[in-house]
Amino acid sequence: MNINNSFELNLFESFKEGDETAFTYFYDKYFRRITAFSVQFIYDKEEAENLAQEAFLHLWQSRETVESINGIQSFLYTYAKSKCLNMIRHNKVKDKFKSEVLNQKERELDMEILNSVQFDTLELTELERLIQESISDLPPKTREVFIKKRFENKKNAEIAEEMQVSLKAVEAHMTKALKILKTKLSDYLFLIFILICNN
Repeated sequence: MNINNSFELNLFESFKEGDETAFTYFYDKYFRRITAFSVQFIYDKEEAENLAQEAFLHLWQSRETVESINGIQSFLYTYAKSKCLNMIRHNKVKDKFKSEVLNQKERELDMEILNSVQFDTLELTELERLIQESISDLPPKTREVFIKKRFENKKNAEIAEEMQVSLKAVEAHMTKALKILKTKLSDYLFLIFILICNN
């Protein structure tokens, strides 16, 4: 066991015993990741931060049930996944009445990804590299639209204005990006939008 693992293991034991300093360590380590994970699916940073805070509150209240240090990450992601799925289902109902075809497609893909996630088996680092490479391989304009939409959380109209293209073109690029990534990362579908936001 290396020094870092030993350090975190000691913090985990303290966290289990109710040490708020130890809890703060894990909060600082995972808060940004849980927020970034959530925002990839619900497209609302403020709501994602609220969700992440809720996840940590629930973690603190349930700390005695977490059996290992890796269980902290699994607990937080599983909680966030559940909340994101609920929000996506709610937004799908709203989309139905707005007839926003692209949004519906994205939400369906998001639900597919979330439903396939098993957080206790994640190997985050290696898959992050694979996903970054797949995004880098997208055609330049498609990649630019995808990054603005997924990582900068911009609306289609904002992207269209910034890139001086039509709304239809933005929608076409997003559809193309999702189709390419879904094909290239089919074995890792559940992690497409998760790992790239960890740093």
